[in-house]
Amino acid sequence: MKIFIDTSSLFKLYHREADTEIIENIFSRLKVTNIYLSEITKIEFASTIWKKVRTKEITELDAKTTLDLFETDCIKYTFISTNSIILEQARVLTSKYGINGLRTLDSIQLSSAITLKSAIDLYITSDKLLKTFFETEGLATSLPSN
Repeated sequence: MKIFIDTSSLFKLYHREADTEIIENIFSRLKVTNIYLSEITKIEFASTIWKKVRTKEITELDAKTTLDLFETDCIKYTFISTNSIILEQARVLTSKYGINGLRTLDSIQLSSAITLKSAIDLYITSDKLLKTFFETEGLATSLPSN
């Protein structure tokens, strides 16, 4: 199975927080062959880690350890390049959904996901608003019932 996962869900695999079990359960039930990430996930991941340090949720040592682990794991992922096509589509999506709350980085995540529409079996996000945009764009956010 090929999946696209955004930063909000990927982060839960590296740091236990609300809904971590849900994401872990998805991975334990599915035979995942490829994991696709937007290139901006690298930046968002680091930003999220350092925010956890600033808010005293984790130590600086834990942050560095987690970032090292993520860096090591990067070879397991296929990153979608943030090129001019992705950015232009993100601009269009922001114009389309901005009134509904679509923000800059999420528009890039959504644009990255849309470029893979015919290749991905499941799109995973823990961001409820982003999930609505995924679904509106016809991206599968849940597995079909058997």
